[in-house]
Amino acid sequence: MTKQEHLQIDVGDVGRYVFLPGDPARCGKIAEHFDSPTEIAYHREFRTITGWLNGEKVAVVSTGIGNPSAAIAIEELHKVGADTFIRVGTSGGLQPELLPGDLGIVNASVRDEGTTKHYMPVAFPALAHIDVVDALRQAATDLGYRAHVGISHCKDSFYGQMAPERMPVASFLQERWQAWLKGGVMCAEMESATLFTLGAIYRLRAGSIVLIAMNQEKPELGSASEVGPLIKTAVAAMQALIKNDQMKG
Repeated sequence: MTKQEHLQIDVGDVGRYVFLPGDPARCGKIAEHFDSPTEIAYHREFRTITGWLNGEKVAVVSTGIGNPSAAIAIEELHKVGADTFIRVGTSGGLQPELLPGDLGIVNASVRDEGTTKHYMPVAFPALAHIDVVDALRQAATDLGYRAHVGISHCKDSFYGQMAPERMPVASFLQERWQAWLKGGVMCAEMESATLFTLGAIYRLRAGSIVLIAMNQEKPELGSASEVGPLIKTAVAAMQALIKNDQMKG
């Protein structure tokens, strides 16, 4: 069988269970928790390392930044048999209770991006799989980490969020930002809407956990970059999903 065009992997190279960070460098940090980690491909932004958790083959695959490249990774991983995904990323917090260093467990995403419109009409919701949300929430509780569950604002423009006043459509961006705040949107990031939408279409289990790197409404709180708790929570959640699958046979 021909290798997948972008990930350069084939059937059998990865198992059912996949972690999806954006940054290729984070792949190595996640793979430190695997038994017998082995890098099998690194093409463009897509780095793939495989290993074992609880006796099951797992992988970590970087997606790069944004929904278009995330869609490529998910499409090609689905084609080679992966069916359970946890995104391990970073985000900016919106609500006042979110502090830098907190974890955000995303249960749904505002589809404010272009990629998923090539898959489903705009009225279709982007929802995480409840099993993955529950596993992530329980893992964070068991590990004693401060975590929140909520909606992400998923978009295509990093600087449209960080510096909207510079954009010719500044008033449009700023007005909608206030709507996200009033609607209780938890955080902002750039991949989860695609993960959840493709997850629904292909009947995948997909979830997302992010580090709250900063609170955009309270920049005076500073920022956080320590991803240890983020990764440990994602790994513990995946182990719980694997164990549950094994119990079901």
